[in-house]
Amino acid sequence: MIDSLISFFQEYYLWLLSFHIIFVISWMAGMFYLPRLFVYHTRLKRGSIASEMFKEMERKLMRIIINPAMIAAWVFGIALSFGQDSWSDGGWFYIKLAAVILMSGFYGCLSKWRKAFEKDNNQHTEKYFRLMNEVPTVLMIIIVFVVFLKPFQ
Repeated sequence: MIDSLISFFQEYYLWLLSFHIIFVISWMAGMFYLPRLFVYHTRLKRGSIASEMFKEMERKLMRIIINPAMIAAWVFGIALSFGQDSWSDGGWFYIKLAAVILMSGFYGCLSKWRKAFEKDNNQHTEKYFRLMNEVPTVLMIIIVFVVFLKPFQ
């Protein structure tokens, strides 16, 4: 059973990889855009029409794009790891996995901040969110370089 499952992952590796890349791109697009929305949202008066519009945009971005894309990226990524035996492929895989876990943790922060905006209870400044906007970029750079250069192999 397990051998046939691994065989399936190997046979359809390029399909799995394609879907993984599509969902990672979608996930990252949302991870780049949501903190930018927070930057602009901090400038708005609480309870204003514009603030309410931003709340809706942030909620929809999270629920319609980021959440499904992150889940699918994880599912296809795990499937890829079984198809290529990445677990024993050297230290690069664990660096990538750690960076993806950090990215998922940052997603948790975004979710928390979005809920604070939703309740008109944001405690952070525009400058804070400008800085936080760089976190997914740094993690993405680490992930891409580690995947393609495969250090510690």
